[in-house]
Amino acid sequence: MKILALILSVSIIPIALNETHTIETLDDPIRVISNNAFKSGEYLKYRIHYGIINAGIAELRVNESVSRNGQPVFHMVGTGRSTGMAEWFFRTRDTYQTYMDKDAMVPVEFIRDVDEGGYKINRHLLFDHTSQKAVDIKKSTTESYLFPKYSQDLLSTLYYARCYPVTDLKPGQTIPISMFLDYETYNFELKYLGIENIKSKFGTIRCKKLIPVVQSGRVFEDDESIMLWVSDDENKIPVRLEAQILVGSVKMDLDAYENTKHPLRFK
Repeated sequence: MKILALILSVSIIPIALNETHTIETLDDPIRVISNNAFKSGEYLKYRIHYGIINAGIAELRVNESVSRNGQPVFHMVGTGRSTGMAEWFFRTRDTYQTYMDKDAMVPVEFIRDVDEGGYKINRHLLFDHTSQKAVDIKKSTTESYLFPKYSQDLLSTLYYARCYPVTDLKPGQTIPISMFLDYETYNFELKYLGIENIKSKFGTIRCKKLIPVVQSGRVFEDDESIMLWVSDDENKIPVRLEAQILVGSVKMDLDAYENTKHPLRFK
C-alpha cells in the first residue's frame, strides 16, 4: 500500500473547484497567487486503516519559509510510514519534499524518497518554469523533461489547490487537471458530488464530497472507487478518504492538526 502517495494523489481535488481551465492554458509567465489557506507551521496528521488493521500514519508539514536561488519559497514535507501488523507484510517509509515559490505557487524543487516493501524510488527534481523543463539531478544533470506550463509535483499540487476560493460548481461536473510525476504528465478528471457532514474524532464538520476519476486496472478497482471529503472552509483540508483497492479497502482520517490558518469548524 503506497500510503502517502495515495493520500496526495487524490487530495489534489480542490483545484478542480476553482478553475474552468487547466493550468497550462494560463498566459502570464510570472503570476502572483494569493494564499489564504495555509501558513508556515501548519501540521496535519492522518491515521490510515487497511480494513480492520491500523496500517499507517501520514503527516504533512509546512516548514518555515526559506530561499532557493534568491526566491522566497515554502518548504513542505510529507511523510508516511506503516505501523502495527502492516509492518510485517509491507513495511513503508515515504518522504516527499517540495519547495514552492511563494508568489507563483509552483514547485522549484521536488524530492521523493520512498521505500515501499523494498521497492525504492529516489528523485530530486529541479524545475525551470521559464523553459518548462525539469532535471532530475539524481539521474542526470544534462537530461531534461518537458512539462506543461505551471505544472505541479505530487506534493505541491495539494497546497496550490488550497489557495483558490471555491467558485460555483454543480454536482456531477468533472474537470481535467495535470500533474508532473516521474518524468510524465498525469491527467485526472475530478467529479464534485456536493456537501456532506462528516463525523470525526473532533466532532462533525461540513465537507465537500469528491471523486477523482483515475486510471483503472492498476491500483484502484474502477474509476469511482475513491471518495474524498475536504473541509468546506478557507483551509480546504482533506478530512477523510476512503478507497477500494484490488485487495481490500483503505480509510484515512484526520487524526491531529496544528497551526491552521483558520479555525476548523467542528460541531
